[in-house]
Formats: sequence, C-alpha cells, structure tokens
Amino acid sequence: MKVILLQDVEKLGKKFEVKDVADGHAQNHLIPEGLVKPATKEALEWAEMQKELQEKVAEESLVKFQEMASQLDDMEVQLLMKVGDEGQLFEAVNTQKIADRLKEMGYAVKKSQIKLEEPLKEIGEFPVKLSFEHNLEAEIKIIITEESK
Repeated sequence: MKVILLQDVEKLGKKFEVKDVADGHAQNHLIPEGLVKPATKEALEWAEMQKELQEKVAEESLVKFQEMASQLDDMEVQLLMKVGDEGQLFEAVNTQKIADRLKEMGYAVKKSQIKLEEPLKEIGEFPVKLSFEHNLEAEIKIIITEESK
C-alpha cells in the first residue's frame, strides 16, 4: 500500500515522503496513529504543496537568520552592573541577562542560542558565540562596566 508520511517516522522516512508499506502495517498501526494517510491522487497533490510550502518557509528562515547573524557579528553589547568595593559583580552575567539585553536592542535571540561556558563574574570584555539554526554563528563582545552609583 502506498502511503504519505504525515511526520518523520523512524526507520520509514521523512514527512511528506511517499512509501510502500505492508497493508496490515498501514491499516493496523500507521493510519490509526495518524502517522500516514493513503496516497490518493488528491493526497499526493496536497503533499507536494505542503513540501513546497515547507521549503519556502525554511528558505525564509535561513534568510532571516543570515541577516540577524551578520548584523550581530562583531557587535559590542554593553551591560551596566552593580559592582562591589573590590571590583566584584553583585550578580553574575548569564545567558538570560545577555538575551534580555539583546532583546532591548531589538534582537530576538533565545538564551539557548547563546554559548557561554560559565556566567561572567567580573568587569571586562568577553567574546561570546551565538549559534542559530542552519548552522549559522555570530560572535559578539560583551562589555561589562560599572553602573554609576
């Protein structure tokens, strides 16, 4: 029986691919679980449209992330922090603080996209990598300075 995969199915194929499977496997397992639908003429046309739409969305996403990565690459991001008498920060700078600051600057960067080995705990300049979808990367410079009292 020819079927169209409605999602990625391990050991069978990727979403919107057309596959030949045993009738019993399709009727008893794949169709009831909503993993596939029979490959009728209408369903094949629908799957082709969905594939094209998915490719278009992926292409637009790639362009969006390329633009963001090129805008952010080599950018300096300044963070004003409270500092103690001996130059220590009262609170560490983590991925959430960096993401919040980038959001204030107009960039929608998730904290999971910020690659920081450990929180920053002192005043200074620190290179920080950003990883985006489509294997795109950018590097920003975090500049931590003392907040005026």
